[in-house]
Amino acid sequence: MVEEGVDSRLFHIEFATTDYGLRAWVTGVNGTLETTLAYWQVIAGEIRRLTPRALLVVDDMEGEPPPPGQLLEFVRAMQGQGMEAVRIAYVERHADQLPQVEFAGLLANEHGFNAQVFADEAAAVIWLRYGGG
Repeated sequence: MVEEGVDSRLFHIEFATTDYGLRAWVTGVNGTLETTLAYWQVIAGEIRRLTPRALLVVDDMEGEPPPPGQLLEFVRAMQGQGMEAVRIAYVERHADQLPQVEFAGLLANEHGFNAQVFADEAAAVIWLRYGGG
């Protein structure tokens, strides 16, 4: 496993290569569309650089995801960034945010992405390795 980190003022991403692809562990403070776009653009850059077949994003950020009204804007902004060719598992560590994050996942799937949201990292890794639901 190769690890590499990316820091910004509001977030830190720890990248690691794995047998299933790329793992991105995101920490820091979220709450805005700008922060969400910024860290996803960093992840997209790693996807373009490493071209893994799958991506696991573990969200350990404090704060809320962007408001529901901005989620479609986020998904559209990520189109064409190289993420459509990668199977994406997103682990939300804050259970109260799962409905909003699942909504973003549905929007992503409707716009050409192959994404699934999980509350549990082990389940996400199984999905990345073996497929299913």
